[in-house]
Amino acid sequence: MYVCMCHAVTEDQVKKAIDGGANTPRQIAKGCKAGTDCGSCVRRIQALLGEHGARPCPTARLAAKLGLADPEAPAAPAQPPAPVVPLRAA
Repeated sequence: MYVCMCHAVTEDQVKKAIDGGANTPRQIAKGCKAGTDCGSCVRRIQALLGEHGARPCPTARLAAKLGLADPEAPAAPAQPPAPVVPLRAA
């Protein structure tokens, strides 16, 4: 059965990637590009990861949308909080 129609990736290919050590959708995408186009297959990929004991994680696009850090990216320096300016009563 196809998991990713955009790149013609089958469920067996995803399972082989998991057996080969992939444990995130991003790692699977690096090997076969599944989940890198329209994204409709990502939930199935996450389910397959979960069935095989891996902890599924969101895709890079979802992580960016939610403001989550990319685990492979260097850590950004902490920004100091913006100063609080008191409001004046009129």
